[in-house]
Amino acid sequence: MRPVAQLFSADLEGITAHLVTVEADLNVGLHSFTIVGLADKAVSEAKERVNSALKNSGIRPPTRENRRITVNLAPADVRKSGSRFDLAIALAYLLASEQLKPFDTAAYLFAGELALDGSLRPVPGVLALALLAEARGIPNVVVPGDNAAEAAVVRAVRVIPVSTLEALIRHLEGSRPIEPAPPTEVAASFPRSCATLDQIHGLHAAKRALIVAAAGAHNVLLSGPPGTGKTMLAQAFASLLPPPTLPETLEITQIWSAAGLTNREPLIAARPFRSPHHSTSSVAVLGGGTIPRPGEISLAHRGVLFLDELPEFHRDVLEGLRQPLEDGLITVARAKQSLVFPARFTLIAAMNPCPCGYFEDPDRECRCTAHEVLRYQRKISGPLLDRIDMHLDVPRTPIEELRAHEHTGSTETDRARAVIATARNRQLERFRGLPEPVFANSELRSHLVDTLIELTPAAETLVKQTLEHAFLSPRGYYRTLKVAQTIADLDGAPNVDAPHLAEAFQYRVRIGS
Repeated sequence: MRPVAQLFSADLEGITAHLVTVEADLNVGLHSFTIVGLADKAVSEAKERVNSALKNSGIRPPTRENRRITVNLAPADVRKSGSRFDLAIALAYLLASEQLKPFDTAAYLFAGELALDGSLRPVPGVLALALLAEARGIPNVVVPGDNAAEAAVVRAVRVIPVSTLEALIRHLEGSRPIEPAPPTEVAASFPRSCATLDQIHGLHAAKRALIVAAAGAHNVLLSGPPGTGKTMLAQAFASLLPPPTLPETLEITQIWSAAGLTNREPLIAARPFRSPHHSTSSVAVLGGGTIPRPGEISLAHRGVLFLDELPEFHRDVLEGLRQPLEDGLITVARAKQSLVFPARFTLIAAMNPCPCGYFEDPDRECRCTAHEVLRYQRKISGPLLDRIDMHLDVPRTPIEELRAHEHTGSTETDRARAVIATARNRQLERFRGLPEPVFANSELRSHLVDTLIELTPAAETLVKQTLEHAFLSPRGYYRTLKVAQTIADLDGAPNVDAPHLAEAFQYRVRIGS
């Protein structure tokens, strides 16, 4: 009696991978090819792709076997989806039918979609599969050639790039070995942005605030009349962010790979900038679906989420931002499973002060009633506003400033990037040795704020005076301290002083209050 053939593959659960054992068994009886193990339609159709790929690779296909072929995907109680099991199913059949020499199956993890001619097509989520192989001690990962560079980011495993099923069979039998893919080098870069600080004339206070926000990854709300440059400021903000570190790059790439958005790029080496339209559904923004996928807030992880016309977004979308803004993740709960997606982004939101956009504008008359203005501004709830660190008014720039052109030796963007990078390095030094990874001041929990942020006596006095005359929630108090620490980092000060706190308190004054 032939033994049951067993190989390893993997499936995605959110953005992480879990091991799947592919088993194949042949029995005497009328021909049938059955795939069991809670497989979806794409997995069930693998038998047709496998049959054609084997036939066109010169191998006896299952349709010529007068036997019952059963393929089981274990664990059987976990739903399987996608086409990444094709390669493992084909090899399991070849082992069960003794058309492939036995090899150490425990040393390999297979993933790949088979074309009808026997070639391999790329599949999403390969980085998560390689990380799973590293964690499980599986030394070899076999993937399509177009996925090899992405998987080779994980240096602890050997990545075997495969172009055809026939080439893989020869490799496994030892007749024509395939060279492992070389390790992928990580070269982080600045995001490609549509605007920079140099292209924005005037608005010096807003530019200063964006530098503070970029240095500490703080959330910002921009408010002002139409056409004052709010969208350009948001795009310029993305150009200020420093390149991601290696751990951040891996986090970003793992999310984008699971969503199938890497476009064959081995790594997402720049911080993402996501700008969904205000008509976007809550599932698209927050994540979810029948097979839960990361939403826009997760695709913006370690980057920027820009919400233009903030009050126009659906109420459930805006209120759904509360958890990710506070915790840096979102929990998508469904009847059968609950998944957690990372969502540590910097929110840049823009809005008009009223429906017509000219409330309190010195040059244009507002046509909205007081009730319309209040109703429009109340679309953004207090708890959401409390989670936004910096509130900025963006006034109209005078014509004289728009026509003024300054030429200096170094650009404004380059100078800003330099001071932001220095401030970020100071923060990373301060966070060294913490039990959990922290990359910017905005990520500090309240107990870490009490431990790491030190105030001068003058700053302590200013805090007491300010709290006596202005209401701040505990959340607002800690967020103000984190902004003040970022301003101190930009100034190179060892402790937070009164001027740093005064500027931070200025940013907490809410628009419309």
